[in-house]
Amino acid sequence: MSKATDLPYRPCAGVMLLNSQRRVFVGQRMDSSSEAWQMPQGGIDKGEDAETAAFRELEEETGIASSKASLVAKASRELVYDLPDELVGKIWKGRYRGQRQSWFLMRFDGSDSDVNIATQHQEFRAWKWAQPATLPDLIVPFKKRLYEELLLEFGSHLKL
Repeated sequence: MSKATDLPYRPCAGVMLLNSQRRVFVGQRMDSSSEAWQMPQGGIDKGEDAETAAFRELEEETGIASSKASLVAKASRELVYDLPDELVGKIWKGRYRGQRQSWFLMRFDGSDSDVNIATQHQEFRAWKWAQPATLPDLIVPFKKRLYEELLLEFGSHLKL
């Protein structure tokens, strides 16, 4: 097996979806026994740009149609995280050491009834709206720094 540092980062897009009360959508993953919550995110398909991937992932993971979200901002740079050693080689068929993510801040233009996490390939078992400042404490520990960076990136839009 390769060393983790020899592996590339998986290209990914993420969405910080903000409702009218300035709270952020988070979901609890189906494939994890942890109590951790995360924002919608996923891989960028071959030939797909990051913004298109972000809207696609939002719909695939939350059931929220693209017409119910508006782009507010894009992070100024890609953010990366490394998997803990015990997960390298176990997820993504062992091809990646972590993810490099393009993040987008979007405004939710719908209502809670537009959310349907029981999608075709359901990823979340529960969802809620969270205060932005609590995001780093909700995520798995190895993504905490990335979520702190996101709060700095989008802070002027969040009115923290």
